[in-house]
Amino acid sequence: MVLSKICTLLLTAILVSGCGDTPRQKNTSTINEEDTMSTTEVESKFVLTSPAFSEGEKIPKKYGCNGADISPPLVWRDTPPETKSFTLLLEDPDAPMGTWIHWVIFNIPADAHDLKEHMPTDKTLPDGAVQGRNDFRNIGYGGPCPPGGTHRYFFKLYALDTGLKLGAGSTKPEVMKAMQGHIIGEADLMGRYSR
Repeated sequence: MVLSKICTLLLTAILVSGCGDTPRQKNTSTINEEDTMSTTEVESKFVLTSPAFSEGEKIPKKYGCNGADISPPLVWRDTPPETKSFTLLLEDPDAPMGTWIHWVIFNIPADAHDLKEHMPTDKTLPDGAVQGRNDFRNIGYGGPCPPGGTHRYFFKLYALDTGLKLGAGSTKPEVMKAMQGHIIGEADLMGRYSR
């Protein structure tokens, strides 16, 4: 009786350990494959920054309507390789009458990695970039100008797989419509401003 129980226990232990080897090996190989995939599939992120202010911080006064009202410097990196042009929009979603557009600039060349401080307000820039009409009804940059309190200002940079066939003075809705189906990357930077 005792010998029978010992034999049964030994047989059970052998079967359990034998059955356990195969799944353990399969799980190990699956984990290794997943680890390899996660390491090799890491992609760079398209990023927009400014040397003048960091994400979520106060935009310096000189870039606002009660300062010099000049555009801040912007820099981007990790551009999608298929990029043919960039579009930049500057918006204030906290404006009392709805989102206020401060800057529309498109057909920024694909090899550009920045916009210098104090960009001219010309319709077309020497590098071929074209400026649209902001909600102040002007061409080019119009700085932050909240009527009261602190507002958020979003610089939105789009990488496109084409150039836009639009003229100077185009509005944000016209630019957004032309970009449909051509956006291959998007980066943004938010700053705050109060007068």
